[in-house]
Amino acid sequence: MAEKSRTIFEHTEDDLIRRPLAERCRPQTLDEVVGHTRVVGTDSPLRKQLEGGFLPSVIFWGPPGVGKTTLARILAKEAGFRFQAISAVTSGVKEVKQIIDEARKQRAYFGKPTVLFIDEIHRFNKAQQDALLHAVEDGTLTLIGATTENPSFEVIAPLLSRCQVIKLEALSRDDLETIVRRAIEQDVLLKNYTFELPGLEALLFYGGGDARRTLNLLEMTFHLAEKDGHKVVIDEALVKKAAAQNPLYYDKKGDAHYDTISAFIKSVRGSDPDAAIYYLAVMLESGEDPTFIARRLIVLASEDIGNAEPYALSLANAGFEAVKNIGMPEARIILAQVTTYLASVPKSNAAYKAINEAMEFVKQKGAKPVPLHLRNAPTALMKNLKYGQEYKYPHDFPGHFVAQSYLPEGLENTLFYHPTDLGREAKLKDYLRRLWPRRRGNKD
Repeated sequence: MAEKSRTIFEHTEDDLIRRPLAERCRPQTLDEVVGHTRVVGTDSPLRKQLEGGFLPSVIFWGPPGVGKTTLARILAKEAGFRFQAISAVTSGVKEVKQIIDEARKQRAYFGKPTVLFIDEIHRFNKAQQDALLHAVEDGTLTLIGATTENPSFEVIAPLLSRCQVIKLEALSRDDLETIVRRAIEQDVLLKNYTFELPGLEALLFYGGGDARRTLNLLEMTFHLAEKDGHKVVIDEALVKKAAAQNPLYYDKKGDAHYDTISAFIKSVRGSDPDAAIYYLAVMLESGEDPTFIARRLIVLASEDIGNAEPYALSLANAGFEAVKNIGMPEARIILAQVTTYLASVPKSNAAYKAINEAMEFVKQKGAKPVPLHLRNAPTALMKNLKYGQEYKYPHDFPGHFVAQSYLPEGLENTLFYHPTDLGREAKLKDYLRRLWPRRRGNKD
């Protein structure tokens, strides 16, 4: 009997084996998802909404390799939506508009709703995000975005307000072991072998908390391993050999990205320019986005240096603009200048602590009424209520200062800002003590 011919839509076992292990092992249902019980467990709000026939627009925020893309595909599938996926790195407004037009036709002619999944949505600029806004608002599209960056900083407020932001935590060690053992037991290729895993801990360590990278490493070790019949032994030496395929072992979207930027920031904060330059070199040599580094330096200039050297913020911001305009490889010089300067100046986190303390105070005790003399009085009624009366204009007084109450009643002597004795902030501390001796005295 002649062998039945195969259509282009059918996949043989050989076809599957040619796909990467991480792709072959991708979960197909919510019940197959490892971890994220809080997000997609049986009692989770998202699961309840889905069971009720509603799929909201969502932005998944979390580290790489935790399943953002997988969750998006599963949600679209279980809700019965068309699934369209693009990357913010390679797609523009034109492609977004084409997808919106097609989504309108699908809904109008076939009653089929569309999910648009945007990987790295934080890379979309304002114009690209604006192009999405109306389609999300009127239900033409259900948006699912994935980002490793805080969406509060990277996604425009109107779009953010129309999405549920869901934080995905890094997978635990046990989660990753479950993923590895499931791959060995169920994968179309690996299930044909008997595995011994004395190198499991090394596999999980070098996988760096990233499920995709861990499975890629498992696949690499499998192909490197000697096959004794159908027995495969993966030991620590073999894992290290596979991991050494990447000399720097730095994935700019993986945990090494977070570990190295953490070491970089802590080195600048710790006033060690040599260590900071080393980690800067590691990141740049590994292909890290220089603007990502420049943005972090701006935050550090305020959080860790502050008024001990106010110029640090100006330099960091100028460095960011220069890096954007110049690009690599010359941007490395700009980053080196900013990094070494910020690492070498006095440090203070007093401003950072002040706003945190003030916000916590307001959160716990609420906002107090603004004193009448500080209120604006644009109408006659407000003037009759004594808004703005008795306010003293500081520039009319010697030294451009006059003692009067600015804090709400009952908080007159409350301190939030405690300047240090370092750098330029020491002069601010002395100046404020002279202006407010009763409040500050020796409390700073």
